[in-house]
Amino acid sequence: MAENKLNPKLGMDAASLKKSLENHIRFTLGKDQYTSTTYDRYSGLALATRDRLIERWIQTQQTYYDKNAKRVYYLSLEFLLGRTLGNSLMNLGLQKEAEKTAQELGYSLEELREKEWDAGLGNGGLGRLAACFLDSLATMELPAVGYGIRYDYGIFFQSIRDGWQVETPDNWLRFGNVWEFPRPEFTCVVHFYGRTEDWLDENGWKRKRWVDAEEIVAVAYDTPVPGYGNNTVNNLRLWSAKASREFDLNYFNGGDYIQAVAAKATSENITKVLYPNDNVFEGKELRLKQEYFFVSATIQDIFRRYKKTHKTFDQFPDKVAIQLNDTHPAIAIAELMRILVDIERLDWDAAWNITVQTFGYTNHTILPEALEKWSVGLLGRVLPRHLEIIYEINSRFLDGVRERYPADPDLWRDLSIIEEGEDKKIRMANLAIVGSHSLNGVAALHTEILKKSVFPGFYRLWPEKFNNKTNGVTQRRWLKLCNPELSALISSKIGEGWITNLGELRKLEPFAEDSGFRNEWAQVKKKKKEQLAAYILSRNNIEVNPESLFDIQVKRLHEYKRQLLNALHVVTLYNRIIDNPAADHVPRTVIFAGKAAPGYWMAKLIIKLITSIADKVNSDPRVGDLLKVVFLRNYAVSNAEKIIPAANLSEQISTAGTEASGTGNMKFALNGALTIGTLDGANIEILEEVGKDNIFIFGLDSTGVSALKSKGYDPYYYYNKNRELYRILNQIRQGFFSPDQVDRFAPLADALLSNGDTYMLLADYDSYIACQDRAAKLWKDQDAWNKSSILNTARMGKFSTDRTIAEYAKDIWKVHPVHIDF
Repeated sequence: MAENKLNPKLGMDAASLKKSLENHIRFTLGKDQYTSTTYDRYSGLALATRDRLIERWIQTQQTYYDKNAKRVYYLSLEFLLGRTLGNSLMNLGLQKEAEKTAQELGYSLEELREKEWDAGLGNGGLGRLAACFLDSLATMELPAVGYGIRYDYGIFFQSIRDGWQVETPDNWLRFGNVWEFPRPEFTCVVHFYGRTEDWLDENGWKRKRWVDAEEIVAVAYDTPVPGYGNNTVNNLRLWSAKASREFDLNYFNGGDYIQAVAAKATSENITKVLYPNDNVFEGKELRLKQEYFFVSATIQDIFRRYKKTHKTFDQFPDKVAIQLNDTHPAIAIAELMRILVDIERLDWDAAWNITVQTFGYTNHTILPEALEKWSVGLLGRVLPRHLEIIYEINSRFLDGVRERYPADPDLWRDLSIIEEGEDKKIRMANLAIVGSHSLNGVAALHTEILKKSVFPGFYRLWPEKFNNKTNGVTQRRWLKLCNPELSALISSKIGEGWITNLGELRKLEPFAEDSGFRNEWAQVKKKKKEQLAAYILSRNNIEVNPESLFDIQVKRLHEYKRQLLNALHVVTLYNRIIDNPAADHVPRTVIFAGKAAPGYWMAKLIIKLITSIADKVNSDPRVGDLLKVVFLRNYAVSNAEKIIPAANLSEQISTAGTEASGTGNMKFALNGALTIGTLDGANIEILEEVGKDNIFIFGLDSTGVSALKSKGYDPYYYYNKNRELYRILNQIRQGFFSPDQVDRFAPLADALLSNGDTYMLLADYDSYIACQDRAAKLWKDQDAWNKSSILNTARMGKFSTDRTIAEYAKDIWKVHPVHIDF
């Protein structure tokens, strides 16, 4: 056990923890041993754990003030936190004490942890990355605050009924949230609508102001974020919309009290629900209001904190680093300019210099349809002053571009923040690039595509702004917490240094040659598979064979992520078993999980196809244990922690050039799964680290995709050439998996054939099947498979968010660790 460097003021032993828990059950929850429920016991333990964070939290914030430290402000519309209890106990070094406490109460710690509702305030990778970043920032003792929205309803709860996805609200706050602290003293007023007017200040200078605007109150809720094994506890501040106290007097004076109240209630809808993301941008007014709401409150909060110790703005970029997690918070650039110019009365050039030095922008998407573009009419109506400021930013920016490139109107048009046309639009990515000193991609390939294909004009203009920060994951949650058995085995051989320095995993490499260690490794994997098999039986009533190859694809449902290609392989296996039952088939369990955005019909149809294939395969007595197909409902952080450690094969099969990075690929490999994937996103860097013999790569690379598209891609060519593929598509189209409605899945076949196969599944099918066959062949040699599994884990040191954050801190934010004495 690593030395616990914490200097506790509250007892960190099991007896003290139990006493705190019992006190909370009695004095906070008003229960006793006879009336308290399992949920009460969870709440008591969570509150007792929280108590041990509070003193460190207060000390951390005070130290930052005392040392006048530069802080990072991480702005993200999503934070996919998952559950907090286990992570907090781990980071505090209290896991064993909590296990003992729970046992003395007649429970297992896992039973109590299961009572916590996932904080699902994100759709997937972007929100989970933000959560991992918070963990790394605190573990590395970097002064930071995360800012986002406290959605009343998180990402929807997914049920599967008759094979179809059904969405129900995720009322995660139904029983409150013991981890948060409301901060009514830090409310901010946020404005919408209204108009602007000119006025003369006392010096006779012409200025602008925003008037006749509606007011919404932003109330802060704080959640402590502990570092691992230190005294740092950083803050996540989420904003909730509340109605202002004033009624609309037009309603009130007219005697319509109910309408007046209803109007105020409507204003609180801004933070009601997280928008489900399907990677196609929709310019909805509520979404714009959400983005500005949390940005405005955040910028006000940053100013309040800065002005406590500074009377001028000369040092603002030296004390404040704001990172935009994608374009969702990009309106912050116009908001900072509005405050500096309109309210603080700086001249434009000084304000602009501060703004550019303060902001960094992370891009997360290659898909053009996902880039935010707001209608000028909508933005001007909701945020009239910001539209004026954006036009001024664009005018001054384009003047500079024309000066450098006077004969290149195509470049001017490409770089303009305003997209001309019948419906003019604001390109938020362009605003983010123009208003920041740094633009980073999140994988090496992604960053190169940004330079060459997505923003080539900006790269030509400002090559120095572009940099890569390959994503990572926090090994604390995604190995130590979710896979304690494997973590213990690793630590028994190489110590615990890997928990804060993932590069230490390289020390595992020699053990890959040790047959005894390979056997121990295999036993841990088997145990995790048995645990997942029990979970599948309880959830889906499907018995799966833990000895089979667990082939897993879990991620958001989207056509470019190609769950459909995986389904084609499943049908390939099924047909082969039926055609030749005596062949030497590798038993395989194929597991899917993921949510489709509610309005994304094709993704939901793919879910229905997968569940229909599962029904056919799992009920066919000729197949038996040779093949099982499972779709696990309601994929979330908490069940990802059960699924990922059990994987043998990790499906990362997006069309090359479409996935920015991926982080699931890293979590799987860290837990010893072998990747089957394309040369896309961070798969390329995983290949470089683990070596070509320990990964299964197939299909076109991004250059090959572009070349095939440019010369004319004909999906029918592949359909007619490959008899297995021909048969499968006909089965799908002709109702083999939908006898009750023969044409149900015809749109999927049509998308692949008649409608051009946008994501080139058919072009990659041959290569994918051959690659799957190679994986099956290796699986037959368990010793060789286990060796590759060990090497995957051993060589994942690069893919920690600790490394990512260290690069951000050095290259973009210029922030330094601040040690917290306690």
